[in-house]
Amino acid sequence: MNTAITIILFLIFLFISAIHFYWAFGGTWGSDSVLPTKENRVKALNPSILSTVIVAFGVLSFGLFILVKSGILAFNLPNWLNQYGLSIIAGIFIIRAIGDFNYVGFFKKIKQTKFGKSDTKYFSPLCLLIGILTLILALSM
Repeated sequence: MNTAITIILFLIFLFISAIHFYWAFGGTWGSDSVLPTKENRVKALNPSILSTVIVAFGVLSFGLFILVKSGILAFNLPNWLNQYGLSIIAGIFIIRAIGDFNYVGFFKKIKQTKFGKSDTKYFSPLCLLIGILTLILALSM
């Protein structure tokens, strides 16, 4: 079961990373519904190319880390990362699913924007799924 969860998580992280690289290098598909907006349709975030690339590498590193923890890839990790890494990743995504109580997450106030609807339907459930699957891995290792 751990191997299946590992592969599912890696593929999710690989896809999320790839779409961020796509956006960083000028792609526009989906970009109108992935950034939080205020009720007047003004974007609450305007990420730079650099920040988008950092997110892409960060998410890719989460996927690679999960492969290392599962033994699919061999790489020496610092003790603190080896011990707490999966819990940190799970926490990041569970907190993202809960949200900031304003623009993102299940408990957001602004729900009727294009992003708000996409977040409720896709992004927050995906973050919760990632968090739960990563927590299952953390508890089983």
